[in-house]
Amino acid sequence: MPSSPSSASASKGLTVAITGPTGDIGRSLLRTLERGRDVRRIVAMARRPFDPVAQGLRKTEYHQADVLDRDAVAEIVAGADVVVHLAFLIMGGLEETRSVNLEGSRNVFEATVAAGAQRLVYASSVAAYGFHSDNPEWLTEDIEPRGTDNHYYSAQKAELEGVLRDVLAGGSTDAYVFRPSIVAGPDALMLLENIPYIQLSEKMPSAVMRVLEFVPALKPVLPDPGVRFQLVHHDDVASAMRAAVLGRGSPGVYNLAGPGTLTFSDIADALGWYSIPVPDLAVDTTAGLVARLPFVPTEAQWVEAFREPVLMDTAKARRELRWRPKHDAAETLRTMVQGARSEQLIR
Repeated sequence: MPSSPSSASASKGLTVAITGPTGDIGRSLLRTLERGRDVRRIVAMARRPFDPVAQGLRKTEYHQADVLDRDAVAEIVAGADVVVHLAFLIMGGLEETRSVNLEGSRNVFEATVAAGAQRLVYASSVAAYGFHSDNPEWLTEDIEPRGTDNHYYSAQKAELEGVLRDVLAGGSTDAYVFRPSIVAGPDALMLLENIPYIQLSEKMPSAVMRVLEFVPALKPVLPDPGVRFQLVHHDDVASAMRAAVLGRGSPGVYNLAGPGTLTFSDIADALGWYSIPVPDLAVDTTAGLVARLPFVPTEAQWVEAFREPVLMDTAKARRELRWRPKHDAAETLRTMVQGARSEQLIR
């Protein structure tokens, strides 16, 4: 009796197609998949130049292409057992992010189904839940993502999960959807690179600002709204995605976050900066102003992320994928700061 496609591919090793491999999660996932024997071939595509050989990658072939190019996407996923979709714009203008994130992602979803891939692994985000005051203290995967309209990234991530369900409906492709918290580590520096976009310092108490003007402070001041958040190391995200690539556990949605929570005071401490509490009213006022002013850069919408805590329960990933993150939030923050210093982003 001839073997089934799934058993045949398992015996010879999987072919994995990856969009967006040049980002923090992507580079870590490539390293992780290259080390195992279960993956025979990796076909990767992204818009920026990338040399797998220079990165010590032997199984990976790279194509410089755009997810908006439907033919290029179809070519990449053709013959793949598993497709991993990581290509996504986090920072950028509203029109550009909608085009790449929504249209480009739909291209990948539809091409994956048309190619008959066994599995699709998609990186969503904690932001898909939305930054809402009536969120439960700990979010579980059974809570539907509803995004936040005033936060373009959050709204797009929530919308895309619905698009994915529609595209996969009635098909044979299984989907693993990951909602990681803020991804950090030595290769993931977005949080530190974009601290200036959190426009809270202008709302500090005037008396505090007058004092700072007369103190010969050599350290920057980071405002802290006091909202707790989670971090997850990019290597830990990669380990969870590897489990999905191999078909462990049940298809579905998985939260990913390292143990522990942080505030911006913890970031200030790790950087050796000063930290000053910012009243809730100041955060609300700033976020409301950002929402109403069309000329404010879309990146400034990230202030929404620090109005309400959005904390996730990760028991499902630990139970079904046997996921065991190696880094807690504090350690992940330390490695991120070390990476930023090595790249001379901070002193």
